Amino acid sequence: MPHRALSGLVVLDLSENISGPYSTKLLADYGAEVIKIEKPPLGDSSRRAEPFPNDQPDPEKSGLFLFLNTSKKSITLNLESEMGPQIFKRLVEGADILVENFRPGVMASLGLDFEALAEINPALIMTSISYFGQWGPYRDWDGSDIIAQAMGGLMGLTGEADRAPLKLPLSQAEFQGGLNAAVATLSALYFRDETGEGQHIDVSLQEAVASILEGALTIYRYSGFARGRMGSRHHLQCPSRVMEAKDRFIHVQAGANWDHFSTFLEAPHLMEPRFASILRYHYADEVEALIQPWLEKHDAREIFATGQEWRIPFAMVLGIDELMGDPQYEARGFFQEIDHPLAGRLIYPGAPFRMSETPPEARRAPLLGEHNEEVYIGELGLSKDNLTDLKEHGII
Repeated sequence: MPHRALSGLVVLDLSENISGPYSTKLLADYGAEVIKIEKPPLGDSSRRAEPFPNDQPDPEKSGLFLFLNTSKKSITLNLESEMGPQIFKRLVEGADILVENFRPGVMASLGLDFEALAEINPALIMTSISYFGQWGPYRDWDGSDIIAQAMGGLMGLTGEADRAPLKLPLSQAEFQGGLNAAVATLSALYFRDETGEGQHIDVSLQEAVASILEGALTIYRYSGFARGRMGSRHHLQCPSRVMEAKDRFIHVQAGANWDHFSTFLEAPHLMEPRFASILRYHYADEVEALIQPWLEKHDAREIFATGQEWRIPFAMVLGIDELMGDPQYEARGFFQEIDHPLAGRLIYPGAPFRMSETPPEARRAPLLGEHNEEVYIGELGLSKDNLTDLKEHGII
C-alpha cells in the first residue's frame, strides 16, 4: 500500500453514532490505522440505523454505519467488564490518538480519564466529543443534533420570519462536531510532534454550531441588533434567495454589477434609484416581484448556463436524486463504489478535500469484531485460547 498522509498513525476509536465516527473516518481514509472498539454483542448504535438495502435491517448493512466507518478495523471489547479497562490500557500503550464521545464523566468512571491514560502514554492525544463540553452547568444534560442546533443559535436563524424556527436537515451539528474534532486532533498531533506532549481535546457540539453563525454574533455585539430568520434571503444582499423558475427552484443572486443584472433580466424598472441602491434589501419584496415574472418564463438550467456566460451567479437547487448524475461530480469522481461482503456494492460520497501527493483511499467498513484476532493476537500477543475465554465471558 502506498504511503499516505496519515500512514503510521494509530487511532483508538471508542466513539459511536455520528460525531466521533465521522472524525475518525477522515483520519482513516487518509491512512491512519483506526481501530474501532465496539461493545459486544451489538456494537455501534449506528449499525441499527437506517437505511438498509431493501429495507431489511441488518447490523452489517446500515448505510449510516458503512459510510461513517470506512477504512477502519473493528474489535469488540466490553469496557464495563472487570478485564475490559485492563485490556484497553494495553491498547493505549501503542496508540497516538484516542477519540470518544461518551457522556462526560463516563471515561473517569471506568478509570480511563485522560490523567490516568496519560500516565500510561504521556504522548497520547485524547479527543472527547460531547453535546455541551466536559464542564459547565449543561455538562450532564442529554443532547442530540436538534438540541445542539437549537442551543447553538443556528435554529434561531433558520426559517421564515413569521414561522417557527427550523432545524437544518439530517445531522449537521454532529458532522460539524466531527469535523472540528478531526482538525483539533491533527493540530494537537503537530504540537506533539514538536514537543513530545500529548493533550486532552474537548469538543462541544453546541460550541461547534455557535462558531459558524457567520456575522450574526458580531453584529449583535457591535450594534445590539439580533438578526432574525429570513428564510433563504440574505440579510444585506438583494436579491439573494431561492425563487421559482419555470421548471424548478433556483437561487438568484445579482452579483456585483446591478446594471448588468438588470439588463440580463430585461427589467429596466430595477434601475429605479431605490432599487439600484445598495440599500435595496429594504425593498426586497418589490425587487423580487419585478424579477419573478421573468424567471417563470425560463428553465432553471437555461438561466444557470446563460447566467454563467454573463458572470451572474445563479445556482440550480439540485435534488438528492440528481447529485450522482451531476457532470461536475462525475468529472471529479466524487462518488465512489465500494464493495462490502454482506451489503454488496454501494455508492458512497467521497472525500471532502483532495491532496495531490497523498490522495484518500476509502475502503469498506468492517464487520463487527472482524479484526479481533489481528489486534488481540497480532498486536497484544494473546492466544486463540485467550480470545475464546474472553468471548465466553462477554469481554470481547
